[in-house]
Amino acid sequence: MANVTVIGAQWGDEGKGKIVDWLASRADAVVRFQGGHNAGHTLVVGDKVYKLSLLPSGIVTGTLSVIGNGVVLDPWALKAEIEKLEGQGVTIDADNFAVADNCPLILPLHRDLDGLRETAAGAGKIGTTGRGIGPAYEDKVGRRAIRVCDLVHLDQLEPQLDRLCAHHDALRAGFDQPPVDREALLADLREIAPFVLQFAQPVWKRLKKVRKAGAKILFEGAQGVLLDVDHGTYPFVTSSNTVSGTAAAGSGLGPGSTGFVLGIVKAYTTRVGSGPFPTELDDATGQRLGERGHEFGTVTGRQRRCGWFDAVLVRQSCAISGVTGIALTKLDVLDGFDTVRICTGYRLNGKILDYFPSHSAEQAAVEPIYEEMEGWRETTAGARSWAELPAQAIKYIQRVQELIETPVALVSTSPEREDTILVRDPFLD
Repeated sequence: MANVTVIGAQWGDEGKGKIVDWLASRADAVVRFQGGHNAGHTLVVGDKVYKLSLLPSGIVTGTLSVIGNGVVLDPWALKAEIEKLEGQGVTIDADNFAVADNCPLILPLHRDLDGLRETAAGAGKIGTTGRGIGPAYEDKVGRRAIRVCDLVHLDQLEPQLDRLCAHHDALRAGFDQPPVDREALLADLREIAPFVLQFAQPVWKRLKKVRKAGAKILFEGAQGVLLDVDHGTYPFVTSSNTVSGTAAAGSGLGPGSTGFVLGIVKAYTTRVGSGPFPTELDDATGQRLGERGHEFGTVTGRQRRCGWFDAVLVRQSCAISGVTGIALTKLDVLDGFDTVRICTGYRLNGKILDYFPSHSAEQAAVEPIYEEMEGWRETTAGARSWAELPAQAIKYIQRVQELIETPVALVSTSPEREDTILVRDPFLD
């Protein structure tokens, strides 16, 4: 049995929640390996809707769910999310949930700094969620982070607080803010520590045992490849690596553990926040896509920008992340269009490009080259086999996989778990 790594192959919001939930029901462990509580998954299970932003999707079915060391953890957000799910009848305890004891913590001072920077940035805003993700990763790399394991040793935290506050007090002074209240921070950490520590452990060790037993592990990515800090639309990116290779470093398992890489791809394109978006439609068609696709962020509630499918971007994402097969989602949103368009290349300063350039000015300047296809009038919503799809919808899917040079493994035709056309089972690779 193969392990499976799920990543978003666009800018996030591709509908990973449903696919991960479907896979999690067949996995023995689900692992988050990067990001924080800045990305959301909406799971629809029967008549219940679960909104997750930090917990792995397996938690709603009782599957062992692990937050790996590559995640930055807001302990207060974790507590709130667990309490909310418990209120919906989900059982969460040390048997089915674990947190890496070497996870860096997101602290109130990180949220403060995130907000102060975005407010001051003006036209240079990146469009962060304001949840402190970036500043927490900065402190991790700057070797001044407070980690989960430090919650056991709060009485010896002074040297780390000295390093942390030397950095943050200088930044806060630049924004005319008072220094960090160290006593208040320590009091907050002492209060939350018992809740977090009940789940804390060296998760690499637990996952090694799971893998040795031959169990199936699902690695659950957050955001999308185009938000990767190295490979995305820098600087309009997240602060972690979102590509599939991060599953190894962010969980404590080796690179051979990632298995089948499933890239989640929306049948059109959306983006939240600032940054380049070559196929964006600022017209009635873009509005129609947004309304039909209910394009509002799970975490922020922000309206997503919408546009036609960009095969150049997805081909690049699949190559960079070693995608084995894609899951095509939200096909039904394209139902009823007379014609549909796919971006097959870009024009930039008189040249034709078959890739997305790295420089932000060039990314903003590229003009999409479109291929137009006949649309379909029939509905694809709820289809569970190829026979239930209109012929033109099948042609669209086939053209997508040709252009992105990656096969379709499954097609999702509604938020319901069972409304899926399975072409290739990732767990049986």
